[in-house]
Amino acid sequence: MMTEQARRSVVPAPKQQAPKKPAAGKDGTKKPVRKRKPAAASKSKATPTKRPAKSSRSRKKSPRGKRQGLPGWFKWLLGFGLKLSIAVLAVLLVVGIYLDNIVRDRFDGQLWNLPAVVYGRVLDLQPGQTISLNEVRRELDLLQYHKVRTPQRNGEYSSSTTRIELVRRPFEFADGPEGARHIMLTFDGNELKSIQDAGSKRQLGYLRIEPKMLGMLETGESEQRLFLPREQFPEVLVDALLVTEDRDFYHHDGVSPLAIARAMVVNLKAGRTVQGGSTLTQQLAKNMFLSRERSLWRKIREAYIAVIIDYRYSKDQILEAYLNEIYLGQNGGKEIHGFGLGARLYFGRPLQELRIDQQALLVAMAKGPSYYNPWRNPERARQRRDLVLRLMMDNGILSGQDYELAASRPLDVQASPMIARRQPAYFQQLQRELKLRVGKNYTPGVGLRIFSTLDPLSQKEAEEAIVSMVPKLRQKAGVGLETALVAADRRTGEIRAMIGGSNPGYAGFNRALDASRQIGSLVKPAVYLAALRHPEQFTLATTVEDKPILLNGSRGKNWQPRNYDRKFRGEVPLYYALAKSLNVPTVNLGMQVGLNEVIDTMVDLGVSRGEVPKLPSILLGAFTLTPFEVTQMYQSVASGGMKAELTALRAVVDQQGNRLYQRMPRASQVVPEQAAWLTTYGMKNVVSQGTARFLQPQFGWAALAGKTGTTDNNRDSWYVGADGREVVTIWVGRDDNKPVNLTGSGGALRLYGDYLKRRQPERLALPWPQQLTTAKFSQMPNGTLVRDCAGQHSLPMWDKDGSVKGYCDGNQPAGWLKEMFSW
Repeated sequence: MMTEQARRSVVPAPKQQAPKKPAAGKDGTKKPVRKRKPAAASKSKATPTKRPAKSSRSRKKSPRGKRQGLPGWFKWLLGFGLKLSIAVLAVLLVVGIYLDNIVRDRFDGQLWNLPAVVYGRVLDLQPGQTISLNEVRRELDLLQYHKVRTPQRNGEYSSSTTRIELVRRPFEFADGPEGARHIMLTFDGNELKSIQDAGSKRQLGYLRIEPKMLGMLETGESEQRLFLPREQFPEVLVDALLVTEDRDFYHHDGVSPLAIARAMVVNLKAGRTVQGGSTLTQQLAKNMFLSRERSLWRKIREAYIAVIIDYRYSKDQILEAYLNEIYLGQNGGKEIHGFGLGARLYFGRPLQELRIDQQALLVAMAKGPSYYNPWRNPERARQRRDLVLRLMMDNGILSGQDYELAASRPLDVQASPMIARRQPAYFQQLQRELKLRVGKNYTPGVGLRIFSTLDPLSQKEAEEAIVSMVPKLRQKAGVGLETALVAADRRTGEIRAMIGGSNPGYAGFNRALDASRQIGSLVKPAVYLAALRHPEQFTLATTVEDKPILLNGSRGKNWQPRNYDRKFRGEVPLYYALAKSLNVPTVNLGMQVGLNEVIDTMVDLGVSRGEVPKLPSILLGAFTLTPFEVTQMYQSVASGGMKAELTALRAVVDQQGNRLYQRMPRASQVVPEQAAWLTTYGMKNVVSQGTARFLQPQFGWAALAGKTGTTDNNRDSWYVGADGREVVTIWVGRDDNKPVNLTGSGGALRLYGDYLKRRQPERLALPWPQQLTTAKFSQMPNGTLVRDCAGQHSLPMWDKDGSVKGYCDGNQPAGWLKEMFSW
């Protein structure tokens, strides 16, 4: 109830009265009624303030029970959110511009620092060529061609006793690309009789077999990859990758919310992370632009970059980048990236030739190359491969039958992870030539292709010969025995093999290039060639004294050369002295010819003049050369006097196919062909009846030429051999120059013999030069030879004026009669 005081304090609202009529004035007019102003509100606390009544219009706008405007805190929050959104959008815009620039700089430029890929020599085939079926078959095996019953796919071949059928792989040679070709090769003994296109049955005059990939030149990066364009990736592999890693790749914009949600559900059900929601584009963004840290900020940046990449570039461009970027394991200290190089690492073959199960294994390893390593964890790798195959079947990529066949196969990887055999000594020479011949045009890291001259068969057999023979030679020579080998094409000077030590794969001191050692008797062919350049004075039948000789040295010391067996034979013909490597006759011959003439001849053959002092001792090889320099000298002799500078580099091509360097084979006549021919003939006698006759029983059919070399106290064992294909120099000795108790015939020659067993030689057939003829001789009791038209000994001679050929004409007296009156 309301109290009395409260009631009295309430002022009742005044009643509404009808408006009064205005009163009339004195003059009868109506006076205006003045409206009263409302009384001022009382300031008394006892009297409340009277609120003016609201008009009916006001009551309509603000009906009773509704809020009168938003609360102030909500307005503040709304304003703050708007400002924050604008700020965030500004930051995202700035970050987006920054990330966009980074992405474009990388994608529009060169994506990766690509190493230079090195290839071996190209095998050129033509009808009539001296090459055996077995040699071509071994070449195909080395190139990882599959031997099958009926070749149908690239990289397959079949073989019979006289034919090889193959599907040659497509390859981009230095002068342009060539497609795959189905070829039939027919052989007759050691000769290639015909080359036929198996499809058109057309006879071909020429065929090139693609070279072997030898390896890559270092770029200083920890990564290696073999870049392939998108169109060169097998579609089956691409499909397998997409169904395994990102089946919505062609339908999302770089980030797939559906995939993220699906992964979250799967992971929540499993109670752990078993599935990721990243797209291929996100994985590419992470691998190329971000670290591997696990954080929310990294995932945000990853998604942002993925959206930018997807916006800027086509799906095929993104896929090409991913296929070449994916990490697939380690090769030594190098990371292997991309399916192209991964195929070489695990299977030793081009990616395009892998079976479906092999491609599935590569896709399976993309999830974790270490975890699914097929050498360390073969069962785990197989289970993951089979999962990929099952996903392919579930998505219609494989039929059930194809799935069963692929899943039943073994992993079929190489015995050990290897991209190519290492040839460190050869690669050192290659890098020196790149610097010398290509210079500023050679830019590392841009994916150049380098075509070398290395013969993979020669290199392989040389390495195996050294690994086999050096331990056997150490049983006699002791520990510390080292070796070096250089093999060069006899005609072109192209280096076919090079080994710098007893461990061919070790990149240490390269003795083939840098070990300068005394050459001993290897100098003798140059001495005899210097004499044979003067046919009017010296022939192979010319008698040379083999008697004690004493020469004054440059420092007042006397020098008395001796033969290795400490015997003297009185007088011997030149060919015999060279075959038996007699020291005293060689010194006598050199002194007759003159030191200047001998030195000039060596310089003509390719020896640097600064390497040869003008001393009589040089006639027995008392100066130093490297195996590389010795090979150059003998190449000039064995090619008929045509010096071709030794080289390991044939061509350099950039990624666009532009040739930055091309070596055209050049050879120049540095000594008379006849003199070089006669010297090589003398070196054939070294093998047939001289110090290298160890080779004759097994390889007499090949008519080999060669020369042994031994230095004082048996410190160095040398051998240089020549067949129709190569000139090979081998040195055996110790780095500390201590004796090894091996002569040239007991050390280096044995290693060369083992090499020839593995790498069957080509017959050394020397076409006769002009003005060369044959003369007959009879041997006198003292071993010398005299002209005799009925003699039993025949020797080639340089017949400049025709007098040798006319010596035994029918209108001339018998040889013995002419000799009788010639005194």
